[in-house]
Amino acid sequence: MQQERRVIALGFFDGVHLGHGALLRRVGEMAAQLGAVPAAVTFDTHPENLILKTPAVPLLSSPLDRAELMRRYYGIRDVIVAHFDERMMQMPWRTFVTDYLVGEHGAVHLVAGHDFHFGYKGEGNPERLQGLCQELGIGCDIIPKVSRDDITVSSTYIRTLVAQGEMERANEFLGHPHTLTDTVAHGKKLGTTLGFPTVNLRFQPGVLVPAYGVYATRVWFENGDSRLAVTNVGVRPTVDDGDRVTVEGFILDFNGNLYGQSVRMEFYKRLRGERKFDSLEELKQEVMRNAEQTRAYFDGL
Repeated sequence: MQQERRVIALGFFDGVHLGHGALLRRVGEMAAQLGAVPAAVTFDTHPENLILKTPAVPLLSSPLDRAELMRRYYGIRDVIVAHFDERMMQMPWRTFVTDYLVGEHGAVHLVAGHDFHFGYKGEGNPERLQGLCQELGIGCDIIPKVSRDDITVSSTYIRTLVAQGEMERANEFLGHPHTLTDTVAHGKKLGTTLGFPTVNLRFQPGVLVPAYGVYATRVWFENGDSRLAVTNVGVRPTVDDGDRVTVEGFILDFNGNLYGQSVRMEFYKRLRGERKFDSLEELKQEVMRNAEQTRAYFDGL
């Protein structure tokens, strides 16, 4: 069977921000010109975790969310999630291009960022990539850095914003709402107690937890419908004594059972920090106040 021809973007793509978008848009343009499949290669774990032997770099998005963001916003059809292990880390840069990208995945054109390094000890760089692509007779684009407000768009900067709860600013640099996708799990039925349907979600291990607090969010269901939600990220000090991080969305204007469904939660604005209330009734009044804030926020968009 003939191998599909692919135009491939190279990078880790954490968060799929505006800088990544410049690469992915170019992939779409070249794929249309060449009649090839628009694709991207990403890794299942951050290379720095293995190379530097340091504590894990917290990620903005899981591999699942990364792939979905690339498809939804940039029309990438194939997202190739490479397993980053010792073999991949020690692969010579030329081998990565000739055997992995061209040989295994049918690359006919590659797109990388200005600071992309790859292969053993990061010896592959944009200049070498362009030279090798010329040798192989395939196309290559190197995309310059993307800036906003005189700040280079980077996953590192956006992680800082999310960790501080500056979600509106983070979303400006992402180019889309910060996203969490998960299967709805059973919680402590707090929503039933307060009179709001809820979704209980989790951040995957290694994914950055935003600053604790209450956020104006939108929840998308499997059937394509969506509802606004008031979402608490944190340890729920009013009802829990532990330190397990939960994501609990109080869904507005909704009745139904979402257990076992995969939902996508989009974060838009941090309304307040997390705090402990003296009673469930006081908590309920605050959630209702946050619900009105959430409606007003989305009405203003």
